[in-house]
Amino acid sequence: FLLQHTLCKILCLYLSGPQCSQIYILTQFEKTKTFSVQKQCMEVNATRPNQAVPPVSVTLYYESLCPACRVFITQQLFPTWTMLQDIMAVTLVPYGNAKELPSPNSPFTCQHGEPECRGNLIEACIIHLTRHSSLQIIYCMESAADVLNAAKPCLQLYAPSVSWSSVDSCVNKGLGYRLMHANAVMTRALNPAHTHVPWVTFNGVKHIENEDKAMSSLFNLVCQLYKVRTCLC
Repeated sequence: FLLQHTLCKILCLYLSGPQCSQIYILTQFEKTKTFSVQKQCMEVNATRPNQAVPPVSVTLYYESLCPACRVFITQQLFPTWTMLQDIMAVTLVPYGNAKELPSPNSPFTCQHGEPECRGNLIEACIIHLTRHSSLQIIYCMESAADVLNAAKPCLQLYAPSVSWSSVDSCVNKGLGYRLMHANAVMTRALNPAHTHVPWVTFNGVKHIENEDKAMSSLFNLVCQLYKVRTCLC
């Protein structure tokens, strides 16, 4: 099973100036069917953050089968995080325009139907169980032709120590629904209330002008919001 991905080619240039005594990462993205380069990309420190400055908090409220969400995750969020992970903290909230129902057996309805509800549930469980590796796994799933069927191989690729049975148990034995309820509460608490997905907040705040920038150049926006010069920015 191979997924077609946009992977990083990394060239490191060591700069010695007082403002740039760190590694500069130049990245070029290309389509390939190999994961090895991307896995190496995950292990590279692209920036060395100023310890006195907190990272930019980026929270994405989304749906697993929403086309626009998938584009944002694969073309903006993940590539930016790959390069700026030391100065940005990403939180993923799969729920979006779903609705909670007073039914113990099927407590949610989703904009893109039952498959999306299951996708949201799987992704909520993966985020809960894998923590640091969750964004890589979600990217892997969202860039695949079949999001749901990609879940298991993506988990095995990026979090081999986490068994698929633990995800399956989360999805089918109640924990997943509790996680989804928590996501519903977070989504309903948004102020202003979300009107569409993807819905992105920065440092807990929603600004329409920031959203417009994020959809076209998240990298530049994160650099702008960090407010401290790094070589990469």
